[in-house]
Amino acid sequence: MSQQRQEKGLSTMNSDKHGLKDQVAGKFKEVKGKLTNDKSAQAAGTVQKTFGKAKDKLQDIKETMKENTKEER
Repeated sequence: MSQQRQEKGLSTMNSDKHGLKDQVAGKFKEVKGKLTNDKSAQAAGTVQKTFGKAKDKLQDIKETMKENTKEER
């Protein structure tokens, strides 16, 4: 396997982790809020989960732009 392919695989694995912590923590807060009938905790969890998803998308865009820049050279 070429060095470039290995690096690409590693960067893909790392990108999956960027927003995962926020998504998991947000989901936990959201479920906890539902169970305890705490609307503010539920809303905070939803916001944090959405933030984690946005972080992942932003990282995907950055990686795509970086790859496109390398291909143009």
